[in-house]
Amino acid sequence: MNKRAVLLLSGGIDSATCGAIAKSEGYELYAISFSYGQRHTVELQAASKTAHHLGIKEHLVVNLDPAAFTGSALTDNIDVPKKGISHNTIPVTYVPARNTIFLSFALGRAEVLGAGSIFIGVNAVDYSGYPDCRPEYIEAYQRVANLATKASVEGKAVTIHTPLISLSKAEIISTGVTLGVDYSLTHSCYDPLRDGGACGECDSCIIRRAGFREAGVDDPTRYGS
Repeated sequence: MNKRAVLLLSGGIDSATCGAIAKSEGYELYAISFSYGQRHTVELQAASKTAHHLGIKEHLVVNLDPAAFTGSALTDNIDVPKKGISHNTIPVTYVPARNTIFLSFALGRAEVLGAGSIFIGVNAVDYSGYPDCRPEYIEAYQRVANLATKASVEGKAVTIHTPLISLSKAEIISTGVTLGVDYSLTHSCYDPLRDGGACGECDSCIIRRAGFREAGVDDPTRYGS
């Protein structure tokens, strides 16, 4: 079995835990992070620290043109919603086709490396309503990967792993603690303070805080409120 894997590493709780799971299963990890004009660029520093913590073989940071990702509160001059999570509409923090773009880079990298697996920390339980985090999306992209690559045609299909997809944030954190993840290195806030601290009020901060509380684990995050 090919034990090389590409890890999509954002610098947050989910991707750090996903990487720890993959590593515990014996995979040699090659991580990819993306700079696409996101206002929370501090996450790239967190990704670098997490990659070192996990002992990742290689960590690439891919620079994408920010002009392609306008229209989101994470990339444009749009206020990040605070103090309230809506599950009825897709939030303004949705970045157009982000996971599709990221998975395409990961798929190409996997072919180059001869890696048989991609790990992505998408989650369909405690999430903000993004359509590209759903199980049916991952299933559809797996079909695309099977059809689109030379590796698959030659009988060496790249498998997309989503070990967190059915876990709550508390379960993810508990799993990571068991595997030795240092969550003080991670970053989740969509609208960080000037000094890199977390705002404490955006959807991502609310979900993170609740996850640590429900897991009974001390939250190492420095919040501004």
